[in-house]
Amino acid sequence: MFNTVVLFWAVFLICIVNMLRYFSSLRVLLSILRESDPMLYQSVDGNGFFTTNSQFNKQIRLVRYINSQSYIKHHNPNVILLCERLRKQFMLTEILCGIVVLCLIASVF
Repeated sequence: MFNTVVLFWAVFLICIVNMLRYFSSLRVLLSILRESDPMLYQSVDGNGFFTTNSQFNKQIRLVRYINSQSYIKHHNPNVILLCERLRKQFMLTEILCGIVVLCLIASVF
């Protein structure tokens, strides 16, 4: 039989590492967008994306851009590759966070 507390901490750590990978990939995407597509970079608040002064609606614009797969028509293949990677990492992080919540609920009961 397995211990749910140990399972919770293991999945929690995996989730944290995956979130760090996601944010790192997001930083790389923004740096590539700065050079290859300055208009898109400005529309998603590229300079202030990770600051406390950032505009939440502009950050959501980038999430929608990636989730709706609008990047497929982009002229730079590096942007397409990174957006596809970010989309997969976001889905994985979402699933892992759900599992963390389930493990937390299971360890309480």
